[in-house]
Amino acid sequence: MRRQPRGAYAALDLGTNNCRLLIARPSPDGFVVVDAFSRIVRLGEGLAASGRLSDAAMDRAVSALSVCADKLRRRHVSLVRSVATEACRRAANGREFVARVYAETGIALEVISPEQEARLAVMGCHALLEPGDGSALIFDIGGGSTELVLIETANGAPQIVDWYSAPWGVVSLTESEPHDLDGRDQRLAAYARMRERVADAFDGFASSITVRGAAPERLLGTSGTVTTLASLHLGLPSYDRRAIDGLIVPASSMREISGRLSAMSLAERAALPCIGHERADLVVAGCAILDAILDIWPAERLGVADRGIREGILRSLMARDGHRA
Repeated sequence: MRRQPRGAYAALDLGTNNCRLLIARPSPDGFVVVDAFSRIVRLGEGLAASGRLSDAAMDRAVSALSVCADKLRRRHVSLVRSVATEACRRAANGREFVARVYAETGIALEVISPEQEARLAVMGCHALLEPGDGSALIFDIGGGSTELVLIETANGAPQIVDWYSAPWGVVSLTESEPHDLDGRDQRLAAYARMRERVADAFDGFASSITVRGAAPERLLGTSGTVTTLASLHLGLPSYDRRAIDGLIVPASSMREISGRLSAMSLAERAALPCIGHERADLVVAGCAILDAILDIWPAERLGVADRGIREGILRSLMARDGHRA
């Protein structure tokens, strides 16, 4: 029996690097976005070294969450789910931060597990997978971790066969292996060390894929790394979600762009459209993670999704109320 219709639904995702909010209403085809917010807050900055969220990082996150709280009130949201991921999972003071957020903004953050994070990402973006019956790999390169999910779609809805959460994201890898060195050769050597760190972390999952006999076919990525590299592939003067979400890019092109960025200085990367100063210091770590993924799943093409956890949350909330998700 269909439940009484609600007003707007909202999904909030506080990651290691970004704070993102999506507010939507159900529609016959899924949902229609009525408001959105995204801000780079770098909540996990310095976490690798200290094991704690810094005061400055928490202040930035609370400032962004206060904007979200205002939007939730103004849009009269009737149901919201707010999740926090790797930074809050890992930090010794993560629970204290969650309590502070609730006291100052009224937002109740739920610190979700890596498995929940992976499932929500799949739910949010699997519709963009290319048609096919074989194995597919969906990945989400975050700020503090990277989720890899092996799925099968032979029976329609995606079935998760295996998954893995690696402890490397663009923030944690950048802080563990500084790349912004003076010379090109030094930068390339640092990039090689980044790739090696990630490859070591992926080793067990890669072996599992081999044992299962999963052949590299479809590949779909959801993250700032893949959307940024896809923008460079298209030569966009500024980011355009309509051109990127659902784009299929040759994997060789993504590798070529990654190699080019890894040799550049920070200033050279910052001057590129769709990177700028906010992403210039982190994009190389994302490239290293993407290269490592393409090593274990050498598909010829890469699907690009500008959607993920927030969309997964919205679909699950609406489906629970009887709406088509």
